[in-house]
Amino acid sequence: MFGQNVETVRRLTHVVRDRRAGYEQTLDVLRMAKEIDPACRTKSSILVGMGETPDEVIEMMRDLRAVNVDLLAIGQYLQPTHKPRNLPLVEYVTPEQFAHYRAEGMQMGFKYVASGPLVRSSYKAWEAALAMSQ
Repeated sequence: MFGQNVETVRRLTHVVRDRRAGYEQTLDVLRMAKEIDPACRTKSSILVGMGETPDEVIEMMRDLRAVNVDLLAIGQYLQPTHKPRNLPLVEYVTPEQFAHYRAEGMQMGFKYVASGPLVRSSYKAWEAALAMSQ
């Protein structure tokens, strides 16, 4: 399993991530992992609630599928402190929206999608590994 987190949608990448880590760069790393070893399972994750739109999340999911990412984790961003270095929480995503993301992801061809407010990058990794072995 090879994991590289996209972290956020394209539009917010320059705000959320270190300027040395770009959206396209992440997609390229995931693409190269599959090119080097097509049997390798690839995984990425994103936190939502930082101002992205549902359409942007779906676009990000399509981008990940375009480079053959197998597993996706979508979780709720929670602002750790109110210090200026931490991005503000824009919204709490509804359970229905998380369910929608999961359904859309499975329809797109992800082998496994963990999507919920408490989901993090390695959320129930054993469950994902089991899903991949079937």
